[in-house]
Amino acid sequence: MAPKQHDSSLSTLFLLATLIYNVGIVGCQIKRSETFPIFGATGPESLAFDRNGGGPYTGVSDGRIIKWQADVNRWVDFATTTPYRFGCQGPFDHVITEARCGRPLGLSFNQRTGDLYIADAYMGLLVVGPEGGLARPLAKEAGGVPFKFTNDVVVDQNSGIVYFTDTSTRLPRSAYAYVILSGDNSGRLLKYDPRTNQVTVLKDHLMFPNGVALSKNGDFLLVTETTNSRVLRYWLEQSRVGTVDVFAELPGRPDNIKRNQQGEFWVAANSRDGIYNPLGMIVKLSQNGDILKVLEAGNGETWRFSSDVNEQNGSLWIGSVEESRVVKIKL
Repeated sequence: MAPKQHDSSLSTLFLLATLIYNVGIVGCQIKRSETFPIFGATGPESLAFDRNGGGPYTGVSDGRIIKWQADVNRWVDFATTTPYRFGCQGPFDHVITEARCGRPLGLSFNQRTGDLYIADAYMGLLVVGPEGGLARPLAKEAGGVPFKFTNDVVVDQNSGIVYFTDTSTRLPRSAYAYVILSGDNSGRLLKYDPRTNQVTVLKDHLMFPNGVALSKNGDFLLVTETTNSRVLRYWLEQSRVGTVDVFAELPGRPDNIKRNQQGEFWVAANSRDGIYNPLGMIVKLSQNGDILKVLEAGNGETWRFSSDVNEQNGSLWIGSVEESRVVKIKL
């Protein structure tokens, strides 16, 4: 009987190892996951879905905005933020070309019109129609001060107003680490009105304002402040309009923030222990700013760094400004 027990133990271990390999480990919790590799570029910073549920769409390091086309099981080109494509694509460090080729970061659809609004780190705020192609510039400065590091964007689906962040008016995206280390506080939260084509500065003197999200009933905006590891709330409600308070203190440095259908918020963050080699984490916040859940990257099994988390149809889609893949995790 001893040999049979030994065989049974080996079989059990083999099945367990197979299970772990197939589903991945995140935050010590087994999660079913899929990986969507990107070839020839890196850094799917932000993820967006169109009005038909298509996508995700994401911007990558060579200046393209690409779309996951499920029926052909691959990424396809959708848009660019600059017409200068010569020398933009190739197996090299795109940091040296992104000022010319563009570096699309934040993405947000107007679900009524199908227009995709784009925050490009170097090209400012742009928009492209449902068919894609070359995006149209909308704004490159506010209050006479040029954007230096346009970062994230969100569309108010009721009014069409566009809110976005400019991380620094002094330093470009390529110097992002120094923006944090130097304590740069020149970042701004901005508003673009497509009816008037006017840009308004809502809040200045922010320290690495990064992701931006709108509450479910539209009474406030949330802005992640990467340097200070927190989320700020900017009130839009008439009785408190313009007031800013701290919505949540976070266990890591936040990047983008997205609202789910329930009105809760997912924050993509990375540990504070290192700017150049952080460990990814995902933080779920309630509508009142309470931390509901924290998931930490599991030794690279499924994802390592996180810059965006978008909840769609019972799954989390995770983007990373550092990696060449998007990861989907079943909730």
